[in-house]
Amino acid sequence: MAWDTELYEARHGFVWTYGEDLVSILKPLAGERILDLGCGPGQLTDQIAKSGAEVVGLDASLDMIGQARQNFPKLKFVLQDAAAMKFEDEFDAVFSNAALHWMLDAEGVLRAVAKALRKGGRFVAEMGGKGNIQTIEEAIRRIVAPYYSGEIPARRTYFPAIGEYASLMEACGLETQMAQLFDRPTPLEGEQGMANWIRGFKWYYFESLPNAPREQALREVVEELQPALCTQQGWHADYRRLRVTSIKPE
Repeated sequence: MAWDTELYEARHGFVWTYGEDLVSILKPLAGERILDLGCGPGQLTDQIAKSGAEVVGLDASLDMIGQARQNFPKLKFVLQDAAAMKFEDEFDAVFSNAALHWMLDAEGVLRAVAKALRKGGRFVAEMGGKGNIQTIEEAIRRIVAPYYSGEIPARRTYFPAIGEYASLMEACGLETQMAQLFDRPTPLEGEQGMANWIRGFKWYYFESLPNAPREQALREVVEELQPALCTQQGWHADYRRLRVTSIKPE
């Protein structure tokens, strides 16, 4: 998936703002070596680095890594697919915020995480969980369907339930310590909040359509969602988050 990093940083700062709470759960320490998995443009990588830890940011998006290197030139960022990373017994912790749901080879990623951790190392992550953005995605898929002559694009996200993901962590060599699924309605900025969110995160449903039908379909989706997700306070996305912590056994 191609990312519009300018739109991402301008309109979707909630991604790393909410992620700051996850950093407090990570509790990075000076001298630790930590991997930020799916680091995006690097704001949380930088926050972890301020603890004195040695941080490596990793992302599979060339656009995101380029933006991260521009934002924080003193930090180390690696362009790589998480399931294919070759780190072995190198990190005291692996951290991931709002990224794992984009990694469809969940088992491959968790096996690579377990391999990258030192014994006793911890994995602290938050991702979209079961039911995440269900209202938004159902509306998009229903409304774009008539615009396609064949099948509409497949979902490109993975939103697991607690039991599913905890079992997968255990199978990949990580001992589950905590797993929590919770609703987190997330405010979107401005009158174009939902349209901007869709352009940022679900544009793959629209990008292959000709320009005029594409914009018409987007308008229809926004109109469909307005009664459910737009209040006097503005737009919000129906987020559900899965937060987990686990360790690699000694």
